Amino acid sequence: QVQLVESGGGLVQAGGSLTLSCAASGRTFSSYAMGWFRQAPGEEREFVAAISGSGGVTLYADSVKGRFTISRDNAKNTVYLQMNSPKPEDTAVYYCAANTARTVVGMTDLLRIAYWGQGTQVTVSS
Repeated sequence: QVQLVESGGGLVQAGGSLTLSCAASGRTFSSYAMGWFRQAPGEEREFVAAISGSGGVTLYADSVKGRFTISRDNAKNTVYLQMNSPKPEDTAVYYCAANTARTVVGMTDLLRIAYWGQGTQVTVSS
């Protein structure tokens, strides 16, 4: 069982920056691909970014490519999402996700995610 706890959400101005963190329990953190999803009010949860267990492979949704960066520190069991130049349409609850495989294959599919965090609210003001 893996527990994921997000932090770092809040209010940010458009064009600013914000970094989300997700701390994971367990001693095999590097065995899991990690990712971020988001869900805006009235919308379905959608994929944002993913990173392989080693950190060597990353994957992004087109909507955030070039603005957001996912990274991980396996020594700290933590994955990050750096949000640069956020836009009001990035406003959502952001969820940390983990899969029981090192590869990012399947990380874009909600149904293949093994573990979820509780979510952290990000609000981008214009």
